[in-house]
Amino acid sequence: MNDVLNFKSKLLSSMAVGLMAGSLALSGAHAQDGGVPADPGDYIIPRTEANIARLGEDLTPMGSVRAGNEDGTIPAWDGGLGRDDWPEGYEPGQRHPNPFSDDEPMFTITGQNYMDYADHLSPGQIATFERYPDTYYMRVFPTRRTASFPERIYEKTIENASTGRLVSNGEGVTDVSEGFPFPLPQNAYELIWNHKLKYKGDGGVRYNNQVAPTADGSFQLVKLREELLGLYYQLGTDVEDVGNILLYFFQEVESPARLAGNILLVHETLNQMEQPRQAWIYNPGQRRVRRAPNVAYDNPGTASDGLRTNDMTDMFNGAMDRFDWEIVDKREMYIPYNAYEAHNDELEPEDLVRPGHLNPEYMRYELHRVWVVEATLKDGTRHINSRRTFYLDEDSYQIALIDHYDSRGELWRASEAHSLNFYEVPTYWTTLETHMDLQSGRYVATGLDNNDPVITFNQSLEPSDYTPQALRTRGRR
Repeated sequence: MNDVLNFKSKLLSSMAVGLMAGSLALSGAHAQDGGVPADPGDYIIPRTEANIARLGEDLTPMGSVRAGNEDGTIPAWDGGLGRDDWPEGYEPGQRHPNPFSDDEPMFTITGQNYMDYADHLSPGQIATFERYPDTYYMRVFPTRRTASFPERIYEKTIENASTGRLVSNGEGVTDVSEGFPFPLPQNAYELIWNHKLKYKGDGGVRYNNQVAPTADGSFQLVKLREELLGLYYQLGTDVEDVGNILLYFFQEVESPARLAGNILLVHETLNQMEQPRQAWIYNPGQRRVRRAPNVAYDNPGTASDGLRTNDMTDMFNGAMDRFDWEIVDKREMYIPYNAYEAHNDELEPEDLVRPGHLNPEYMRYELHRVWVVEATLKDGTRHINSRRTFYLDEDSYQIALIDHYDSRGELWRASEAHSLNFYEVPTYWTTLETHMDLQSGRYVATGLDNNDPVITFNQSLEPSDYTPQALRTRGRR
């Protein structure tokens, strides 16, 4: 692994420029622009010139603590996965071999011993052990802080630390470009924006195949081909340059036959108070394009049997305005990490799908520091969840876990993001997402692409391909 010293001089010059312009935007622990105050807590690092200068030093370029923990169970971050860490024989475009294939589980948490580890588990994880005491378990491996991103993302992130601001009560951001907007997050809105704006390549294509098994484990695979064109991540782009469009999202159902040909097109906006998300659907039976205003919030996701909502794609997306958001903790937890075994192209969907939950034999968990964010439904607003708790990995801002509560305040669903470093980019993102309904005994999982072409990044995609007119043409092919 590299130690990012190769770009330290660039970072220092970037910081110097940013600090000169940015001593203006700094707020420390004071109220942030956009009407969102800083959250309390000694885990909040104030946004000062001195602390910004720590980025790339005792803080990683992303803003996480570089050092390991006192017990030595979490190591120091030494640059994440780099080119020297690629498995022998790997070439970009291939599925990603496991760089840690020799690792063995240190221990296994089961339905019989889970309370011994409860301090490092979420309520959703504990409830999953209680719901499936004989079949659900967690194999805990040595912690490997593999998250890494391109050098220019580090540089832009450090620049953003001096200039980035929230607008519209946290529903938008300004004065940032390309990288994480808030490497020194002062409140929950800034943390969630780091998740939403995490670098995912300029444009990519993936199979985000989905299963929604019945309680006995029977399922039919829904094959979903998706394209993502992220305008924010384009080289040299400022947030002001993208016309309030964060990304274009195109999803086509390829099978089963009864759903094949249905297409969804989304223009995801940066500030959804200024301009709500725009969405259209193409129905092959009607051969027409229609507006789809319900592709948002808690409306059901494509072919999900109501087991996930639209705002659960990528764990969370879209407007935040129906909830009050607060950072409530930063702690060490066992979370899914380095999910290369589940990413393996030798697996069939039948290997992964089990009644109630995915097959634990292919899942990997590690101890990492996470941000804990509480989202509570505002009075007078509507959502099927009264509360949700999000757990974000400190190195990547990837949401790793979510606990979902129903209208009675009872724990309802538990979500997990099984993620890995796509090291040819590099970026740290999900390969599998699973959302378990602990009341009904069912779940939905997305990302089962083991038998399909691997996700690609940095493809040449054009905005002109993502208009309603282009959707009509593509649908009629």
